This record gives sequence, C-alpha cells and structure tokens, in this order.
Amino acid sequence: MNFFEELKNKLENKRVKIVFPEGHDLRVLKAAVDLYHDKVVDPIVLIKAEVLKDLVIKENLDVEGMTFIDNETYEDIEPLVQSFVERRKGKISEYDARKLLKTNRNYFGTMLVHTGLAQGLVSGADGSTADTIRPGLQIIKMKPGYKKASGIFFLVKGEERLYMADCGINILPDATDLAESAVITDQTVRQFGDEPRIALLSFSTKGSASSPETEKVVEALRIAKEMNPNLLIDGELQFDAAYVPEVAQKKAPNSMVAGHANVFIFPTLDAGNIGYKIAQRLGGYEAVGPVLQGLNKPVNDLSRGCVQADVYNLALVTAVQAMEE
Repeated sequence: MNFFEELKNKLENKRVKIVFPEGHDLRVLKAAVDLYHDKVVDPIVLIKAEVLKDLVIKENLDVEGMTFIDNETYEDIEPLVQSFVERRKGKISEYDARKLLKTNRNYFGTMLVHTGLAQGLVSGADGSTADTIRPGLQIIKMKPGYKKASGIFFLVKGEERLYMADCGINILPDATDLAESAVITDQTVRQFGDEPRIALLSFSTKGSASSPETEKVVEALRIAKEMNPNLLIDGELQFDAAYVPEVAQKKAPNSMVAGHANVFIFPTLDAGNIGYKIAQRLGGYEAVGPVLQGLNKPVNDLSRGCVQADVYNLALVTAVQAMEE
C-alpha cells in the first residue's frame, strides 16, 4: 500500500473540513469533488455561483451535497470581520477587513480556519506562495516557541518516503532557523508515522571544509539538540554521506544518521528548491508540498504547475495534519 493510500485509509469517513479558495481552477474543483466522493475530506470550495454552474455543466461534475461559498456574497461575514479585526489587534479597520475578506479568497479561507469553520486550507494553484502564506502568518500565526515557518516536501517513490526542508520559505536561514526547521520537521514526520533520521546538509562532511557556511550548519546542530535532546540528527553532512551507507562509512563512520537519513535540512532555499526538484524530475519521486510547518493550524501551498492529483494528495496531507493538531 503506498503512502497516499495509507492516508486515505486513515481519513476514511473522518470528513475533515478543508477549504479550497481556488474553486475556479478546474484542477482544484475536480480534486475537491473526488475527495468528497471518496469520503476522505469534506471540502469547502470558494467559487462564484455562476462559475460553478458553468463548470459543472461543461465537465459533467456531480457536486450534490458539497459546500460552495462565494465570499463576495457570504451572508455570515460579519463574525469573520470582527474576528479578523480582533486578531490583527488594531492593524486593520472593520471597513478594510470586510473589503479584504470579500475580495481576497485566501484571507477569507484562512479566517474560516481560524474560526473553526474549516480545519485546514489548501491554495496556491493560481497564485504565489506568498499569497497563500501571508494570511496564515497574520491570522493563524506561529506556534509558541517558533519564530519562522518552514516548508517541507514529501518525496514518495514506491514504499520509500523522504522529507526535505526548507524548500519553500526562508531564503537565507541562519543557524537558529535551520535548527527550528529540523525540530519542527521531526514533529511533522512523526505525524505521518515515520521515524525521523535528520541530516543537516552542507558541501562539507564533518569538517572536510571550513567556512562560515559550514560553521552555520554545525551551530544549527548544537541549537537543535538543545531544543530537543531526543532528536536523531547529525551534521554537517554532504548528501552522499547522509544517504549512501557505503559513502557514510568512509566520510562519517561514527554517525548514527549518516547513510540512513530520511530527512534532509538544506542550508539555503536555493539548495532546497533545486534539490527536491532534481529528486522529483530525475529521481522519479512524487513531490507533495510545500507543507507549511510551524503554524497553529495547517495552511498548505500548491505549485502553480500542479496537476489534479497534487491537489488531492496535498489535501490528504493537510487533513492528517489537522487531525493530529
């Protein structure tokens, strides 16, 4: 049974409420319909009534029983407006809050999550990562003890599962950022039933090179162990030393992680973004994410190049996150 079938079994008949702000996008709408009929997610789809009608007729979609909302005409918007104003603590007026919720589907959807009308959000098929993340940071906000969100990708091929972070958020993380990313990634991986073995990646393995970049990774290891002494983590490690047992024996023979890592923390966003895409395109892994880490409730971002299956799978991941919170 593959990873996503496992998630479907875990979610069957749980009907976790996930909001999809981009119902006008056919990839999103079709995925939401499939999730509903598979009884694994209860979608809340944001879409104008006339657009929905046209797509249902054109694509012959069975949407009976599903929840659709037009945020421009939503009758119960006032409690959302008041909650939004309170959450922003004087940074937005009632007038501006109402206007924003009526015109910006991501803000509206995030407020559904914040107020408990939905348990998670999936967006980004038709917008930037910032469009998805910004409302989450302003409204859902970070968990206590964490300063920055990070983005993890799930890499799946057959029975193998790898996890890569941060591949979507922080451009030049410092040592503390890397440590936080490692600690929160450990929690995320455990949510999905795997035992994390975390490698802090670098172009150096155990002092084979010395520079401010490698020293940052070494410092991140120290901070991460201080944050959570129970982490199975090591660094700095080159990717081959982290992943290939034969290389690990030569480069890091005393490491508990080297050669067996399934979690990879990249030193920069450049490295992370390039790394996961190489694994996806050349390695044949299915990539899901970035799954945002560190927020109080799950808000997750799609790639604009996603296909319908990506929307479906990220919704499964989001629903499991919501169940585990």
